[in-house]
Amino acid sequence: MDAGNEAGKPAASAEAPQHQPAPNIPQFTKDEDLHAYREMLLIRRFEEKAGQLYGMGLIGGFCHLYIGQEAVVVGMQMAGEDGDQNITGYRDHGHMLACGMEAKGVMAELTGRRGGYSRGKGGSMHMFSREKQFFGGHGIVGAQVSLGTGLAFADAYLKNGKVSFTYMGDGAANQGQVYESFNMAALWKLPVVYVIENNRYAMGTSVARASAQTDFSKRGLSFGIPGEQVDGMDVRTVREAAARAIHHARSGEGPYILEMQTYRYRGHSMSDPAKYRTKDEVSKMRDEHDPIEMVRKRLIEAHGVPEADLKGIDAKVREIVNESADFATHDPEPDPSELWTDILLEARA
Repeated sequence: MDAGNEAGKPAASAEAPQHQPAPNIPQFTKDEDLHAYREMLLIRRFEEKAGQLYGMGLIGGFCHLYIGQEAVVVGMQMAGEDGDQNITGYRDHGHMLACGMEAKGVMAELTGRRGGYSRGKGGSMHMFSREKQFFGGHGIVGAQVSLGTGLAFADAYLKNGKVSFTYMGDGAANQGQVYESFNMAALWKLPVVYVIENNRYAMGTSVARASAQTDFSKRGLSFGIPGEQVDGMDVRTVREAAARAIHHARSGEGPYILEMQTYRYRGHSMSDPAKYRTKDEVSKMRDEHDPIEMVRKRLIEAHGVPEADLKGIDAKVREIVNESADFATHDPEPDPSELWTDILLEARA
């Protein structure tokens, strides 16, 4: 008998209690939860490995990890269609993986090897894939917003039915070019969804100290752009809101703003000790709102997936990540002749 039970009373059931989701939250099927679990877990394990390689000196320069924010990009991708474009800032590895870019190519770019997506010349903040419609990784704060608006302008001009997913952080949302982009997108009803990933601290300053208006979903009101705040730690609410925003943009109604209220567990970059917040704050978020753990619980408690199956998924993901790290540390460095490539785009006939 359990020492905590009163004499004569039966021991508590060994089965896990049923998970009771909050009201009004859309539900996922078993297959949808499994997909979200694997995709988010791949990003988490990849970023953990990238952090290890950085600590070993195998990744140089800056390295901004996405740990904790995985539900945002995975939910957005689940709502999108093939051909929709993605562009973001420097916290970009998770976006690449969610778009279907191979872990080997992403990791090799981090270590500056020729097998990387920019042939070892771009590093952590500058990777691209035309095949996967991923247009960067950009190191200049807010610069990608103008470019993402330009992608949407091309879509409108070509009438190709695509939507531009343009990601930025809460810090970038205060940049001037963001509002110039909002104005043009609203004026021309461009098919763009602006995704503001509000992880609460930008580089290291709380939004309460840096932003006069902390409800980022309202940042487009003066241009007539609708917006909404979303629980960015729950992949279900992300996909639901993303579906509304994407439909709005794709149907010709113009831009839409989604403020994803999320949280990063690590510092702004690998060089940031994150002393501006307490360990208890981070632990509380991990314990109560971790996007991957919430899905894991649903899979076990609501869908009846054996824990052994989930451990098997984790093992396969770790294998992919370990293979990517091995490739990224043994692939040759770029030939010096690469210094002279990708400088000018040759004119087409």
